[in-house]
Amino acid sequence: MITSPPALPPQSRTSLSVLGAFGFLVALVLGLRYAGTSGTTGPDAVLYSVFDRAEGPARHWAIVIDFAAEPVGAVVVFLALGLTCLLFRRPRTAILMVVSCGVTIALTTGLKPLTGRLIHGEFLSFPSGHTAFLVTVAAVTGLLVIDVRGLGPRAGAWVLAGLVVLAGLAMGWSQVVLRAHYPTDVLAGLGVALAVLPPAGWLVDRLTGAVR
Repeated sequence: MITSPPALPPQSRTSLSVLGAFGFLVALVLGLRYAGTSGTTGPDAVLYSVFDRAEGPARHWAIVIDFAAEPVGAVVVFLALGLTCLLFRRPRTAILMVVSCGVTIALTTGLKPLTGRLIHGEFLSFPSGHTAFLVTVAAVTGLLVIDVRGLGPRAGAWVLAGLVVLAGLAMGWSQVVLRAHYPTDVLAGLGVALAVLPPAGWLVDRLTGAVR
């Protein structure tokens, strides 16, 4: 058995469960609403009118953020967080990162043909895998910070929510201004990531002996 703190800090389980339930509902509702559609309608049209295509320096920043979830960039981010977890002697958190990222990537990939939503008339777009990946990384980073710093439930909830929102906004903005995804694809990607993390953390802790 692994001798280290659990992947899910006890003081964060309530806030993470709330975020997970919220994420599941967001992804489910949006999936049912936009399955088989194409084009911008409703909130997508409104948000597209607010976020114009990125040009100049803004486009460069959007590409940099987007790169963090591209294959090469994702590997760099993945390894950096994994090594950080091991540096702080949190192997369960490192395992959680592997499991949650793997499940999130598999789900976002599998849901695309299932929902059948198209962007630019030919590319499957729902949900945003880029957003889901970065939000998962941000959430695991939050759990690591909460555990290492020994934060209480309230402070931990703020840290977790703050990192999730920051990652979601950053990657969501890049995907929308680069016209790689509709805004609702981004929200669904965030929802999938949040829905995956609580059961993935419970499973990791259960299988490694942190939960009996």
